[in-house]
Amino acid sequence: MASYQITEFVKRPGLGTKGLSVQVRSNHFEITKLPNITVYHYDMTVTPQVPPPVNRKIFVEFMNRYRNSDLESGSPVYDGRKNLFSPKKFPFDSRTFEVSLLGDAAPNRQVPTFQIKIRRVATIDLDELHAFLQAKSRLTNNILTAIMSLDVLIRHQPAMLHVSLGRAFYTAAAKKPLSGHLEVWRGYYQSVRPAFGKMMINIDISATAFYQSGPLIDIILKILGLRTADDLRRSNMPAYWTKVERQIKGIRILVEHRQKTKRTFKILGLTKTSARETVFKLSTDRMRGQGGEAAEPEVEMDIVSYFKNVYNINLLYPTLPCVRVGKNIALPMELCRVVEGQRYQKKLDERQTADMIAFTSQTPSLRANAIRDGVRLLNYQQNEHLQDFGMKVSNEMAIIKARVLPPPLIAYHPTSQEPRVVPRDGAWNLKGKRLSMAATLGSWGIVVLASEREAPQVQIKAFVRELIVGCTDAGMNVLNKTPPIVYGNPHGNIEELLKSAWIQTGNAVKSQPQLLVCILPNTGTPLYADIKRVTDTLLGVSSQCIQLRHTRDPKKQYCANVVLKINAKLGGVNAVLGRDMMPAFMSAPTLVLGGDVSHPPPGDTTRPSIAALVGSMDDKMARFAATVRVQTARTETIADLADMTVELLKTFYQTCGAKPERIIFYRDGISEGQFTEVLKLEVQAIRAACARLETGYKPLLTFLVVQKRHHTRFFPMKSSEADGHGNCKPGTVIETAIVHPFEFDFYLQSHAGLLGTSRSTHYYVLLDDSKLSPDDLQDLSFKMCHLYARCTRSVSIVPPVYYAHLVAARARFHSKGEVYSDTTSADSAEAAGTGDASLYKTVRPELMKVMWFM
Repeated sequence: MASYQITEFVKRPGLGTKGLSVQVRSNHFEITKLPNITVYHYDMTVTPQVPPPVNRKIFVEFMNRYRNSDLESGSPVYDGRKNLFSPKKFPFDSRTFEVSLLGDAAPNRQVPTFQIKIRRVATIDLDELHAFLQAKSRLTNNILTAIMSLDVLIRHQPAMLHVSLGRAFYTAAAKKPLSGHLEVWRGYYQSVRPAFGKMMINIDISATAFYQSGPLIDIILKILGLRTADDLRRSNMPAYWTKVERQIKGIRILVEHRQKTKRTFKILGLTKTSARETVFKLSTDRMRGQGGEAAEPEVEMDIVSYFKNVYNINLLYPTLPCVRVGKNIALPMELCRVVEGQRYQKKLDERQTADMIAFTSQTPSLRANAIRDGVRLLNYQQNEHLQDFGMKVSNEMAIIKARVLPPPLIAYHPTSQEPRVVPRDGAWNLKGKRLSMAATLGSWGIVVLASEREAPQVQIKAFVRELIVGCTDAGMNVLNKTPPIVYGNPHGNIEELLKSAWIQTGNAVKSQPQLLVCILPNTGTPLYADIKRVTDTLLGVSSQCIQLRHTRDPKKQYCANVVLKINAKLGGVNAVLGRDMMPAFMSAPTLVLGGDVSHPPPGDTTRPSIAALVGSMDDKMARFAATVRVQTARTETIADLADMTVELLKTFYQTCGAKPERIIFYRDGISEGQFTEVLKLEVQAIRAACARLETGYKPLLTFLVVQKRHHTRFFPMKSSEADGHGNCKPGTVIETAIVHPFEFDFYLQSHAGLLGTSRSTHYYVLLDDSKLSPDDLQDLSFKMCHLYARCTRSVSIVPPVYYAHLVAARARFHSKGEVYSDTTSADSAEAAGTGDASLYKTVRPELMKVMWFM
C-alpha cells in the first residue's frame, strides 16, 4: 500500500521507453517563481445579488474608495463571485462596506447602493503546495484552495478589462461575422496546473459566438435575411416577428433618445401592435417634462405621438412593433442599440457552425503564434497583482521530452493482394485488401425515401451494382444481387413502410432479413431517427442510411467506406492487428470495456441521460457488443453498471468460451473533480457483477479515464518530426513535465488530424490491479486506435470509448416521444422530448451480438 499513501489513485510506476525520442513544445508556460507567502482568503458577499460583470465594477469602486484607508493592502484579487485573495492581511476579520455605482453600471435604478460584506475564511500556507509538487504531500483542501488562488490571480486583470466567461476572456479586437446576427470573438483560455515538480499555466486560444452590436433594426434585418429597412416595412408579417422575438429575447439594449442618462434594458419580447397602434396612459405633466404645478389628468397616447411631443423625435418606422423591456415599458426599435459583448448561448445552425469551424481551425504554426499573441496581451511581467503576490511567469512555451511509438502492423485476409500493411502518418487504404472476416449478405432490401422522379430506378440499380462490387472486392459474399427496391414517402408513416420493406425483403429469398439500405433525401435528423428507432427496436434488422446524392454518381471510395460499416453490422471483422502485435499481457482472456454517459443539452430539463457500455467479444479487440440504459438526467456515474457488466461478461463467455481474467475499462466523460466518486461507485459495481456470476470470481481490473476536453496542445520542434499537416506524428506520447506530479497519467496523440491543430487524448489511470507498465498501457491504447471499424485511419480515442459514444447517441433515437429539429445533423440531434424512460425502447436481441450502432 506504500504507493497509495500519497494518492488514492495509482502512483506513476515509472516512465515508458518504447518509441523514438523527440522534443515537442506545449502551450504550457512555467511559473518560474511561485509565491512563498501566506495568502489570505476572504468571502465577499454583495447585496443585492448581481451578475459577475457588475460585481467586478463594484469591486473596482470598492478598491478605489477603501484600498488605502481601510484595507491597508496591496493588490487583492477577486473572482467576480465570492472569493477574494489578498497577499496581505486586512486589519479586520469581518466587516461590511457600502459602495455606490454611478451611471449605467447600476442595473437597478432604485438600489444604487450595494452592501459588501468581507469575511476572512482561511489562511493559505503555500509551503504545502511546494511539498505536493515534490511528491511529498497528498492533495489536500488547502492545496486545492492554493491552486484556486493562483487561478484567480492570473485571471483577475483580464476579467476586469475584457468580457470574461469561465476560464477564458474574449476581446472584440479579433472578431469575424457569422451568418445572421452573430459574430465570433477570439478569446484566450488560461488555467494554473500542477505539473512535474512545478506549476504551469496552460494558455490556449478560444472562440465563442456573440450577438453583433449596433442598431437593433440592422440586427433584425440580418435575422430575417433582408437588405434594407424598407424590406422590413414590406415584409411586416406575424410569422417574421415570431422568429425575430425568439432570436432577440434576452438581449440587452441601450436606448439613445435620452442625452443625459443612457440606460440599458433587457428585451422581454415584442408588442403585438405597431408603434402607431401601441397606446398607453400618462399624466400630462410628464408630457411637459416633469414640471407641472399640480397633478393633471391622464391622457391616452400612442408611442409615435409620445416621442414627437416629449423628445421631438419623428419615428421613421411607425408600422413596426416595439420591444417590450418592462411590465409597462415599450420602446421603438429604431431607438435601440444592441450592447456589445453579449454571448450567444443557443445552438448555432449548420451555416454558423461551418463559419465557426473555419474561424477556429488553425494550422499548428498559426495556433502557436496566436497563443504567443495571447501571452503578450496578458503581459504577466507588468501585472501589478502578480508582482504583489511575488509570482513570475515564463514567456516561452515549455519544451518537453516525448516519444513517438511505432505504428502496428494491420492484418487483412490472407488471400488479399496485400494482406498486411503498416500505416503511414496514421492512414492506409483498402486497395488490394479483403476484410479479415467478411460476412455473407444474403437477405437485404433497398428502401428509397423519395419519389421515382427524384430517384429513378435505373439510378438506384446502378448504385446497388456499385455497392455489390465494393462488397465483393472486400471479400463479402453477396448472395442476392437483385435486392427488392421499395419506394416510400419520407413524410409518411415510416414505421409501416419499413415493416412492408422488411416483409418483401424476407419473402424475396425466403429468409430472415439481414439489412435494409435506406436512401434518404436529406441530412435531417427526424427521418434518420425514425428509421433507426424502427429497425433497431421493432424489426431487429441492421440498417444502412445513404444520402440520395451519393447514388447519382457512386464513387468507389464512398462504397468502400459503406462496406466497412455493413460488414461490422453483419457480425464481420474488418481488420485485426498483425501477428505478434498484440501486447503480451493480453494473452490471458481480457475484456476491454468502454463507458460513456450522454447528457441532454444545457437548459433541457425533461430528457434523461443515457449510459452506454461496450465490451470486446474476441481476443483481437475487433468485435464489440453494447448495452445501454436510460438514467436520471445529469448523473455522471453509470447507475446500472453492475447489470450492464453482467450482460457483457455473459456475452464474452458465450463468444470466447472463457471468463475474462482481466478487465480493462476505459471511461469517458469524467472531470478530475469526479474521479473519486466515479472510481468508488463504478469499481464496486464491476466487482459486484463478477461476484454475482460466480462466488470468488475477481478478475484483475484496470480503470482508466479518457479525456478529450482539455486545452493542452503539442507542436513539433522540427518539420522532419511533423506529419503532413504540421502536427505531431500519430503515436506521440507525453508523460513528463506537464503531467501530474506523481499520479499515473499520459497524453497520447494517436491520430493524424485533417483540420487544424490535433488534440491529443489524456489518459488517467485510477486503478490498476494488473500493475501494468506505462509501455503496456500506452502501446495497447495506440494499437487499439488502429482498429476502429468505420475507417482505415488511426483515430484520436480508443475504439471502445468511441463506440460507447455512438451507442449513447443512437439510443436517443429509440424514444417515440422525441420531436427533432430538422436543422440539426444526426450526430448532434436537438430535440424536445419527455423524460419518460419507458418511451426508450431496447434494441432487439437479434442485434445485440453484432455492432448495430455502426
